[in-house]
Amino acid sequence: MLFGSLCLLRIVPKEERLTMTARMVRDGSDTAPEVSIVMPCLNEAETLRACIEQIHTMFVEHDISGEIIVADNGSSDGSQTIARRMGARVVPISRRGYGSALMGGIEAASGKYVIMGDSDSSYDFGHVPRFLEKLRDGNDVVMGNRFRGGIRDGAMPPLHKYLGNPVLTGIGRLFFNVPCGDFHCGLRGFSKEAYKRMGLRTTGMEFASEMVVKATLFKMRIAEVPTTLSPDGRNRPPHLRSWHDGWRHLRFLLLYSPRWLFLYPGLILMILGTAVTLSLLPGPRTIGSVQFDVDTLLYAAMSIMIGFQSVAFALLTNVFAISEGLLPPNPTLNRLFRYIRLETGLIVGFGMIMVGFTASLLAVGSWSAKQFGLLDPERTLRFVIPGSLSLALGSEVILSSFFLSVLGMNRKDRVVPGSETEATDSVSTIVMRESRQSASNQGEQAQSTMAVIMRGADE
Repeated sequence: MLFGSLCLLRIVPKEERLTMTARMVRDGSDTAPEVSIVMPCLNEAETLRACIEQIHTMFVEHDISGEIIVADNGSSDGSQTIARRMGARVVPISRRGYGSALMGGIEAASGKYVIMGDSDSSYDFGHVPRFLEKLRDGNDVVMGNRFRGGIRDGAMPPLHKYLGNPVLTGIGRLFFNVPCGDFHCGLRGFSKEAYKRMGLRTTGMEFASEMVVKATLFKMRIAEVPTTLSPDGRNRPPHLRSWHDGWRHLRFLLLYSPRWLFLYPGLILMILGTAVTLSLLPGPRTIGSVQFDVDTLLYAAMSIMIGFQSVAFALLTNVFAISEGLLPPNPTLNRLFRYIRLETGLIVGFGMIMVGFTASLLAVGSWSAKQFGLLDPERTLRFVIPGSLSLALGSEVILSSFFLSVLGMNRKDRVVPGSETEATDSVSTIVMRESRQSASNQGEQAQSTMAVIMRGADE
């Protein structure tokens, strides 16, 4: 009997034994597995088997109840067959893209926790217990850090190691105060609940950045563990395109940070332009051998104008992003909108237009004193430039105020006209209410504004 059992064990193919082991680990109880390993896959037949074997071994050695999901993005090399034979669950994803594959695989995952990792043998799935330990401790997202764990020779191109990853990670930490030292590590874990709260939408390589940024914006608990990066085991070039995908990451960071994209540059332009304008209004200024006069005054006024438009864009973008669920509610905006209303914008805008109109009348009066003949530009432009600037800024304030009201129009109809709520409710409060509802059904949205923007480069 013992001899027969040994013979049977010897003739069972290795792949079948691993499949049986996987089923025993996964089906040891009636409850869902604790962790789902999700691997995006596009023609990874050379390395997929080794990855799945490593995961099976890790499950058994650490007594982890888990499942393996291969999110196949249209492989034509038989990767799907290999995955099924090895006991993994294959989830076909028709829409191309790293983010698309991962989103499809994560949605299909039944585990409480999800660990995502590439299927090219570059990551060590034996480190999964490190991530799982942090998740069990209550962290929402656990990032791997390849720079702390070790990058093997030839595993990462010098361009990525010394420029791409450090620069993009630094920008992310600056823009969003992210507590991570490796923004783009492909081995990371998170709870399924946290994933639903984040409402991730990007379909390309920038999916990795979106996860870290949104986890930070939604004030989730983020931890980091060291992991390694080894040279991948495939003979073909990687799917990653250095400059193309690097730009997609940078573009995403900029689009998700209206403060750094619009607000801070706009404030700097306005402050510098205002300082120069106030300095040159009384008369020309000489610094060393260089004289600054009305020509510089004109550029200073243009700086104020561009800066104001940039600041207005920051405000409008924030309101739109919050209403669409792209950004979490902002308490600062909520307090600000208690005072900034359509009526406030109209009063300020018309006031600035009156200032501009008055300055224009003074310019016309100066011209009238010359019998409408030749003018002294150094004198007249000191009325014309500030006057035209005030007219333009006043118009911008009025138009921006109306546009801001339009953004909240479809939510205001829920407020009873003439009620106390109508008098006290602000655009930001309405936006916050809508964003909570949006966050609850983000996973059901087939297409979002941000996804369209970020998908532009692929199309």
